[in-house]
Amino acid sequence: MAEASTSDRPRGGRLPRSARRTQLLGAALDVFVERGYHAASMDDIADEAGVSKPVLYQHFPSKLELYLALLDSSVDTIVAGVDDALAATEDNKARMQATVDVLYSYVSTSEAAFRLVFESDLTSDPGVRARIDRMTSETARAVATVIRGDTGLSTVASELLAVSLVGMAQIGARYWLDNARTLSKDEAVDLVSRLGWRGISGIPLTDDASS
Repeated sequence: MAEASTSDRPRGGRLPRSARRTQLLGAALDVFVERGYHAASMDDIADEAGVSKPVLYQHFPSKLELYLALLDSSVDTIVAGVDDALAATEDNKARMQATVDVLYSYVSTSEAAFRLVFESDLTSDPGVRARIDRMTSETARAVATVIRGDTGLSTVASELLAVSLVGMAQIGARYWLDNARTLSKDEAVDLVSRLGWRGISGIPLTDDASS
């Protein structure tokens, strides 16, 4: 028997509001990644979710608001992961590896969401740009706090180093996703974190600098 199409699914069955929102976000993610923001429509998303358009509009009044909600969710996950990685240990070498691992793990387990953040075709929209920038700025700010505490560098210098490290991890993760998957995630994380650590460990710690 042929599999039922999305449009044949029962539509609009009652779910708790939070569960319905999660369902709609999942459907929207699939559609946006497959078609891009501009080619996707609210009809497509409603069909993918198996709901009527009025149900979709009850939760998200516009396609842009739905897209921004997806970005917020992805950015929040990445930022929280970096915060947890930095808080899990006081060993800075381990922190470096754990921070890099956050991005590579997100790539390997949530590829569609990662592409939505880093390969958006809507970066000219101020709301979209602000969310992508927030991911970089908040993760870099957390890393900069550790760098500043250890080295005694100024806030500006610490943030410059942090943005550079975060940027290296982001670009490396994107490259690995598209070109280097013959390397395992753990191999990629080890290579990139060792590169970052060799650089940042060359800056004297506060105690060393004052001795």
